[in-house]
Amino acid sequence: MQPKKNIVHLPVYKPGKPMEEVKRELGLTEVIKLASNENPFGCSPKAKEAIIAHVDQASIYPDGGAVELTNAVAEHFGVETNQVIFGAGSDEIILMLARAFFVPGDETIMATTTFPQYKHNAEIEGAVCIEVPLKDGAHDLQAMLAAITERTKIVWLCNPNNPTGTMHSHQEVEAFLKAVPPHVLVVLDEAYAEYNVSGEYPDSIALINQFKNAIILRTFSKIYGLATLRIGYGIGHADVIRSINQVREPFNTTGFAQKAALAALKDNQFIEDCREANAQGIAYLSEQFKKLNLSYYPAHGNFIMVDVQRPGAQVFDSLLCKGIIIRHDAGWGEPTKIRVTVGSREQNEKFIAALEKALNEVPVEA
Repeated sequence: MQPKKNIVHLPVYKPGKPMEEVKRELGLTEVIKLASNENPFGCSPKAKEAIIAHVDQASIYPDGGAVELTNAVAEHFGVETNQVIFGAGSDEIILMLARAFFVPGDETIMATTTFPQYKHNAEIEGAVCIEVPLKDGAHDLQAMLAAITERTKIVWLCNPNNPTGTMHSHQEVEAFLKAVPPHVLVVLDEAYAEYNVSGEYPDSIALINQFKNAIILRTFSKIYGLATLRIGYGIGHADVIRSINQVREPFNTTGFAQKAALAALKDNQFIEDCREANAQGIAYLSEQFKKLNLSYYPAHGNFIMVDVQRPGAQVFDSLLCKGIIIRHDAGWGEPTKIRVTVGSREQNEKFIAALEKALNEVPVEA
C-alpha cells in the first residue's frame, strides 16, 4: 500500500516524555514535568465538578455544534455565535484551516522556528511552506510581508511564539495586518494569551473586527488546565468560520470537554490566580538565569527558552536523570537552548537546583 507521496517525509510529532515512563526507566520516585507548557495548578474546581456531573451522559453523543459553549464564548468576547468554532484543541483548528484552504501548490508563510503543526498540516495538503527565520527570537514581520505572493493563502503568526516565548504588540500586529493583502488569511495563534501581563498584548477582537482576513486561535489546554480534554476554539469573520465548519468532523469535541470548558470560562478568579503565579514564576526563573549568567528570551507565555551554553540534548539528559523533564528539540536549530515550563514555586526551585548540577556536569563546547 502506498501513502500520499507528500507525507512520507513528514516527522511524527514527539511529545514530552510521560512522567510514569521516566520513573520506570530511571527508577525514580518523583518526577517533575516542565516540558509541555501545562498548567502546574491543574484546572478550576468548577471544571472538575462539571466533568463529574456529566458522567451519566457518557453514552450520549455530545452536542455537535457545541451550542451552549459557543454562546458563552461569543458573549465572553462580544462577538456573534457564527464567528466561533471549536476543535479538539486549537491543533485541530489548524488542521481544519489547512484542509479548508490549501490545494497543492498554494503557498503559506510561517516563522522558523515556531509551532510545527502549521508546516505539518500545510504539507499534508500539498502546500508550499515558506519559512522565514526568526529575528532575535521573534517573527520577522517585514520579511514575512516581503515573502507574500499571489499564491500565498495563509500566514501564521504564533503570539507569544512557541518555543521562544516572544511577543508582538498590538501596534506591531495591526501594522502587519494593514500591510497584508486581503486575499491572504492571517492566523493569530494565541494559545498563551491569557498569561500575558505586558499591557501591550494585541486586542485581537478589535483586530478581527477591523480585518476580515484575520482569525484568532485560543485553547482551554493552557491556563485553563484542560489539556487532556482537548478543546480549543477560533474566532474570526463568519465567512471564514463557515468554510472551516464545512470540513469539521461531526462531534469533534466531547461532552466532557464542552461542559468543563463552560465552567472554566466562568471561573475568573482561577485564571487571575494562575496568571499571577505564572508571572511570579517567570520573575524567579529570570532572576536565577541571570545569576547563572545564562541568556534567555523575554517570556510572555508560561515557558522560557534559555541558552545553557552547552549541548542542550546533554543538559536534557542530565536533568532527566534528576527527575526533571524539560524540552529540547534538535529541529529548533538551537543546539544550546532548552525550553522550560513555568511550574509552581516548589517545582521552579527544584528545577534550578537540578540545572545548577547539570551545568557543572555538562561541559561547555569550545
